[in-house]
Amino acid sequence: MTTRSRPSSARSAWSARGRQAATARLVSALALIVAASAAAIAVEPDEVLSDARLEARARDLSAELRCLVCQNQSIDDSNAPLARDLRLLVRERLKAGDSDDQVRSFLVARYGDFVLLKPPFHVGTLLLWLAPLLALLGGVALVWRNLRPARAPAGSAPSISAQKLTPEEEARLARLLRDGQG
Repeated sequence: MTTRSRPSSARSAWSARGRQAATARLVSALALIVAASAAAIAVEPDEVLSDARLEARARDLSAELRCLVCQNQSIDDSNAPLARDLRLLVRERLKAGDSDDQVRSFLVARYGDFVLLKPPFHVGTLLLWLAPLLALLGGVALVWRNLRPARAPAGSAPSISAQKLTPEEEARLARLLRDGQG
């Protein structure tokens, strides 16, 4: 049995494709690292408290609070100026001796339940909590309605597809089939 080796031009093309794929993987990995480290960059060094316990509490609180500009990020992850102001406010309240609940209550009184990434379940936020479930049920109902077979009401005439052919129609169909095959 003879083994064929690739011509040198095919080998060089293969290795060039391999280098391109490796370069693409490297660029993708670097982009992912930069994107993942953006959250760590959000809290600037001048914001960090010297007391490690207070800083840990501030970070925990900041992770629970919504950036009102970005809306889908916590203030801990956001680089928006308002998020910075809120992070500084949280740290000031903690330095003043407020508990975590007092800081949360202060921010909710000022900005409403929307400032919390996980708002409490009560009458005012009922629609917020139930909207995803209602949307899912509506989508399921819509799919179910469109996929089920249509039914004729009782006592109505049968549909066209259920009616039998007349003798003239059967003869015409037979002619068409016969002429089409000949």
